[in-house]
Amino acid sequence: MILAFSIILRYIINMPEISCFLGISIAMYFDDHNPPHFHVKYNEFRALISINELKIIDGNLPPRVLGLVTEWAGIHKNELLENWDMAQKTGKWFKIEPLV
Repeated sequence: MILAFSIILRYIINMPEISCFLGISIAMYFDDHNPPHFHVKYNEFRALISINELKIIDGNLPPRVLGLVTEWAGIHKNELLENWDMAQKTGKWFKIEPLV
């Protein structure tokens, strides 16, 4: 129970939403592990997406949502990598424009 609470607390405190569109939430931890990636939440679906490869590392998303997320990430790949570096080094981050 304590472990589950600490995981939820870490999610709430440390994972800022960097973008949101069409009900899809994109977030990034300040102190996350490599490779560079971001977290996607859509309804009951969760996934980790590699920034460099734009592929699911873990979890799953409906195909339509995955297509929208990879389209967005392809457009904003440099900003995502910059956000990853900033978050890891300073804990700071910036919002990224949504897809629509």
